[in-house]
Amino acid sequence: MRRRALERPLSSPAIPPAAPHRLSGVATMFGSGLSNQTGAAVGSLAFPVLGPLGVVAVRQYVAALVLVAVGRPRLRAFTWRQWWPVLLLAVVFGTMNLTLYTAIDRVGLGLAVTLEFLGPLTIALAASRRRLDAGCAVLAAAGVVVLMRPQPSTDYAGMGLGLVAAGCWASYILLNRVVGRRIPGAQGPAAAASVSALTFLPIGIAVAVRHPPTAGAVLCAVAAGVLSSAVPYLSDLLTLRKVPAQTFGLFMSVNPVLAAVVGWVVLGQSLGVPEWAGIGAVVAANAVSLAPH
Repeated sequence: MRRRALERPLSSPAIPPAAPHRLSGVATMFGSGLSNQTGAAVGSLAFPVLGPLGVVAVRQYVAALVLVAVGRPRLRAFTWRQWWPVLLLAVVFGTMNLTLYTAIDRVGLGLAVTLEFLGPLTIALAASRRRLDAGCAVLAAAGVVVLMRPQPSTDYAGMGLGLVAAGCWASYILLNRVVGRRIPGAQGPAAAASVSALTFLPIGIAVAVRHPPTAGAVLCAVAAGVLSSAVPYLSDLLTLRKVPAQTFGLFMSVNPVLAAVVGWVVLGQSLGVPEWAGIGAVVAANAVSLAPH
């Protein structure tokens, strides 16, 4: 998908022609990560009115609209062999967002996103046989122990939900591979997002009936859907044409740091030195495990 770098002649400048594309790719990745975490923070502002369930429902609607517009799935042409991973992906997609947003409500944005990132880290470590990756696993485990250390105010339920979100993200990655092999283009994710949105439709109606939404809460929820679903998805499509997949995965590991900073700036969720140390350990483990062999 990415463009090949042109070979540089001997008389060319020190910076290869591919450099501007790489720089723009890095800028796009940073903007995508910042958008994703800002969307989660803005969505959490609607929790007092809609609750995490209502915000996730709206996010699923927005994600479905974007993915259907991009993927244009031909649902009637799907076979059962194609449908069953799509249905599983829909369940995982909805569960992942719901557990993550509920975790954000309970333990804060930075800690919730850090715990969720254990999912892709586990996939990366499971596929490797390097001794260095065993050290990465130990480092990540140490970071989790620091984050989940017993304290009077520790919310184990919230942290447990963050770990469930991590398991869902790992499943999301594996299922996307299956869907990608069986269904061309973005039709599979678009179909899964549509099924998930339909599942959340009665939930969203029930939430609206029990807790009449305000215009501000709905706006925050829609903004969460746009910033955390639409913008990152479209940005990732553009980024993967400019940077290698490995570079993309490596840069993704900064998201827990972005989440912690956004949580502090937007929501006033400050973290202590131990929490930052735990986040740093998980980020470092992600970065090293994804670094070139």
